[in-house]
Amino acid sequence: MHRRTALSVSAALLAAAPLLTACGGEAHPGAAAVVGGERIEVSNLQAQVRDVRTAQQASPQAAQLIQATGDLSREKLNVMIFDKVVDKVAADNGITASRGEIQKARGEFAEQSGGEAQLAAMLLQQQGVAPDQIDVVVRRTVLMNKIAAKLGIANTPEGQQKLTEVFAEASKSLDIDVNPRFGAWDEKKIQLGTYTPVWLRQISQDPAVEAGA
Repeated sequence: MHRRTALSVSAALLAAAPLLTACGGEAHPGAAAVVGGERIEVSNLQAQVRDVRTAQQASPQAAQLIQATGDLSREKLNVMIFDKVVDKVAADNGITASRGEIQKARGEFAEQSGGEAQLAAMLLQQQGVAPDQIDVVVRRTVLMNKIAAKLGIANTPEGQQKLTEVFAEASKSLDIDVNPRFGAWDEKKIQLGTYTPVWLRQISQDPAVEAGA
């Protein structure tokens, strides 16, 4: 179903990835990264990690979940930076995601998953997302679908290349500076590290979600 594909866009964005490590001093003490002149504080990153760990520890599969997300700090920072790139592309194209659109999309995803509890469990297990972080996932999905729709991007190799170029340009313009302890940002791949982002091949074409209808 198309709407299940829409959720897979977000799932891919949050997937654990091999990440680069680097050495060196901190240019911005206390910051995990600086994106477009805005700091992502280490304290904010740590708060997100704590939320996930708390949720994982409450799960019957706690040991498995924690082991599967051993490098959670980098995974979360990867997503926090990427969200700012998404926001940049959305803003450049006059795209927004209203609270109503986010709640509607979340309701659809929950229904497909068998309920809110099942949606939360799935995202925690598969992507290391705490319950209070679900709206961020849904918002990203709505924005990504709208961006793809407005730019006329289809789920094809050509569409993948076009989307890569758009996001790479936005990434470059944000002058992303990552604290070396967390790795290095690859502007061309729009990721921390070297893996090829799966989300580029999983653009949803669900008109209802794209339009926020």
